[in-house]
Amino acid sequence: MKIIATIEARMTSTRLPGKVLLKAAGKPMLEHLVNRLRLVHSIDQIVLATTVNTTDDVLVEFAKRVGIRCYRGSEEDVMARVIGAAESANADVVVELTGDNPLIDPQIIEQSIRIFNANLPDYLSNSHIHSYPVGMDTQVIRLKALKRSAGMTKSALDHEHVTLHIRNHPEIFSHLHLLAPPEIHWPELGLTLDEPKDYELLKKIIEYFEHTKPQFNCLDIVQLLRQKPDWVVINQSVMRKGDT
Repeated sequence: MKIIATIEARMTSTRLPGKVLLKAAGKPMLEHLVNRLRLVHSIDQIVLATTVNTTDDVLVEFAKRVGIRCYRGSEEDVMARVIGAAESANADVVVELTGDNPLIDPQIIEQSIRIFNANLPDYLSNSHIHSYPVGMDTQVIRLKALKRSAGMTKSALDHEHVTLHIRNHPEIFSHLHLLAPPEIHWPELGLTLDEPKDYELLKKIIEYFEHTKPQFNCLDIVQLLRQKPDWVVINQSVMRKGDT
């Protein structure tokens, strides 16, 4: 099976426009993410899944610069965009990721893929049941299952949220859900890039580890923030999608 990682990214975020190209330690957040994905041995190829909007031309140039494939599709129909990106790379399995998560842990992704390969479900997730810090979200999906899902629903919401239809129909699609081990169980911790306060925290974390441990993992982040509660409060007030 060919396993590819898709990164959904666009420049027109409403809360923090251009966020994926904001810099930390001299590199765009998106480049930090790509460098982390290159440490995942089971991923065969990385595809940036962006939109046909002219505002995203800069992301096409970014993909060329860092040497990854780029696919352009609908801004609204993200499911179709991910499917197109996967098909462009002749994928069998998709590791679906977003450009919002530049600190994602390569070890978590590798573990997710290995568990997927050992069990061969239609869908595996570590975010459906909240246990990991927000920003470590990994979903592994059979492309055939994703295409089947796309053909079964015309809901705009389903097509905007790539795996929503699959998640809502476990009677049709086989699921596996991973829980964080105790040492990194911190579902309230926001390590994703939604608002300026998130950028402030993520930039501090990246630049803290830049010269001592550039390949830092989720456990390193958790241990650091347990010692720096003043950093944790930086983005504690940010409301995430789905929060009530």
